[in-house]
Amino acid sequence: MPADPPPAVRHPNLRHLEQLMAQLLEGVILLDPTGVILSANAAALAMHGVEGVDALGATAEGYAERFTLWTPDHRPLRRRDYPIFKVLAGESIPDMIVEVAPARVDEARWVHQVRDVAMDVDGGEPDYLAIVLNDVSERYDAQARFDAMFRANPAPAIIVRQRDMKLMAANPGFLSLTGFVQGDLLGQSLFGLNLLGELPDRSAVRRQMEAGEVVAQTEAELLVADGSRRLVIFAGQPIDVTQESALLLTFADLQPRQDAERSLAASERHLRAVFEMAPVAMAITRASDQRLVSVNDAFCALTGREAASLLERTGGETGLWYDPEQHERTAAELADGGSIRERDVRIVSRSGSVVDCLGSAEAIQVHGASCALWVFQDVTERRRNDAELAAAIEEALKDATWLSRSILDKLATLRRPAPHAIAVELSPREREILDLICDDLDDAAIAERLTISRNTVRNHVASIYAKIGTNRRSGAVVWGRERGMGSTRN
Repeated sequence: MPADPPPAVRHPNLRHLEQLMAQLLEGVILLDPTGVILSANAAALAMHGVEGVDALGATAEGYAERFTLWTPDHRPLRRRDYPIFKVLAGESIPDMIVEVAPARVDEARWVHQVRDVAMDVDGGEPDYLAIVLNDVSERYDAQARFDAMFRANPAPAIIVRQRDMKLMAANPGFLSLTGFVQGDLLGQSLFGLNLLGELPDRSAVRRQMEAGEVVAQTEAELLVADGSRRLVIFAGQPIDVTQESALLLTFADLQPRQDAERSLAASERHLRAVFEMAPVAMAITRASDQRLVSVNDAFCALTGREAASLLERTGGETGLWYDPEQHERTAAELADGGSIRERDVRIVSRSGSVVDCLGSAEAIQVHGASCALWVFQDVTERRRNDAELAAAIEEALKDATWLSRSILDKLATLRRPAPHAIAVELSPREREILDLICDDLDDAAIAERLTISRNTVRNHVASIYAKIGTNRRSGAVVWGRERGMGSTRN
């Protein structure tokens, strides 16, 4: 009995292909080898913003008339580089990315990821050609937003490809910080370039990056264009908005802080040197508890005490202050105002004698702690001399009938010394006129003596009054005689 013939082989026809295409989420445009568009599924139509296959154009040429395509960086594609023409030319287009928009629209509406499929029935030439589309617009929109934020971010940052640790991008903040240009960095290996130096554990950081792990904040010395390095702190974060797995490294510049810390340390060293070598008695107290934290040699000499017996103790505990309550009030005033100047302070020396001082203080920071710097000027001897002189004058003035007027004037000045006068510049003519005023000459006599008019004398007198700060003749006489002017000046 003859064997049954094999069942007839039934090849898929266009209807079968359309049924298959309808079930796909990917877009499919079906072509015949002559360039006629045979069919397109709903996903492909949606990716072009049309409702029917006719709106795509009947042929490849019609498609090119209806739609404009660009590269991913928005450079116009030549017609022969459209995916539809590449497929008809027999070129393979695995995962080609194009921007798409209706003709005569300048901005892309969609971003398509395109690949080709060729189908034949009998193993010969292709019977059908297909373009398979994926809408990756959202992904590219996210990447565009990320790129914009990356460029606009003022914080220095770079993007490093995970698989080979090569730099893919550097934002303006990073270029400004380092002085590099993009061409110096792109395609260079992060570790080959030795961009990050002085890492606490270089191999561990590299393993984390190559594994696509988060890199916690880490201090490093960043290479800059002139070959020097800047202290930075950086962190790494995996990102998935690029076409390849990558890491975003962001940097914070610590160099200004380091420079400030070095400057502060140098300033404190200078302060310490001045403090220790100063011939004036100086001490530093802690603001929080008024304990002495430092005294200089001059302070030890003034008080007759050794530094070890004073440090980390209050003045009250050491018996240093003659009036502890007065010192507490002065310290409170210093805390409120930040400084005090030339206050009467009495210090008790080791021997028990009282030392009269003028004390000044300024609030300062020492190693980050609030302190006060005190300066003490010993005026004990000066006050003793002043007291003795005043007593002598008082005794002399009890019977002054035998003294001349000029001696009385000088004694009165010594007894009640005038405040330190501001330097006054008088012209030679003004000094000449003031000499005569101190000799009790009136304006008419001065005019006759100097052979000038009375108006000229009055003008000079007004100028003298303005310069020495008086508005009467008697004030000018006192001012001039205090400075040895008049016929008694010699």
